[in-house]
Amino acid sequence: MSLDLHFILFLLLRMAIAAAFVVSASVITERSGPVIGALVATLPVSAGPSYVFLAIDHDAAFIAQGALSSLPVNAATIFMALAYVVLAQRHSLLVSCGSAFAVWIAMASIIRMFDWTLTAGLAVNLIAFGICIPLLAGYRHVKMPLVTRRWYDIPMRAALVATLVAIVVSTSSWVGPRISGIIALYPVVFSSMMVILHPRIGGPPTAAVLANSAWGLLGFGMAIAVVHVGAAHFGSAVGLSLALATCIVWNLTLWSLARRARPMA
Repeated sequence: MSLDLHFILFLLLRMAIAAAFVVSASVITERSGPVIGALVATLPVSAGPSYVFLAIDHDAAFIAQGALSSLPVNAATIFMALAYVVLAQRHSLLVSCGSAFAVWIAMASIIRMFDWTLTAGLAVNLIAFGICIPLLAGYRHVKMPLVTRRWYDIPMRAALVATLVAIVVSTSSWVGPRISGIIALYPVVFSSMMVILHPRIGGPPTAAVLANSAWGLLGFGMAIAVVHVGAAHFGSAVGLSLALATCIVWNLTLWSLARRARPMA
């Protein structure tokens, strides 16, 4: 087997694995309501596979450096969610999603201009979430209507994440860890939810899923920091494993707290 064919087949396998993760998470989100859906959406179902495949191709130093660039991008994602949530209450899919995407791209473009440290990345996340979480709180409690899946939903979601993985894996060697870390954090799950659910169930219910995701996304930011520290000191496998554990424990804690608060309410 030629080297080029081997690369293409391995790339296709990676794309398929990543797509399977995202599709599964999206289906669970649709059927579980905005709270559980938000917790599933903030698990590393998109960035996780991208980082695993980067770790296969690069050393731990590359992963640690990439995580430093990913950390402030997490702050860009929460501002993207805020822009969509506010606009989706009254505006169309085109206006709401287009503005949200523009916010993310603009902030990611600014982020790539700087060399980030762990302290600076954490500070940006704390400021961003300190602003956005209170603003999103009023949009969280909306009943999720029944979703009827259409034939193109799963192929479109699979294509989105597969394309992201293909870009990250195939360009990482020449764009370096900084750009790879930014691309890996593109919010594929949020994007697919907005594009698919907004025209079907309306803006406010779709916005409720993203509004409920704020606390979960904060835990995801902590997991990115864990990737950096873990990969730098113990290697990529340990860093990525600890980050996954961080996300799971954080989201399970949020779910437990939400269950306890419901009877009291």
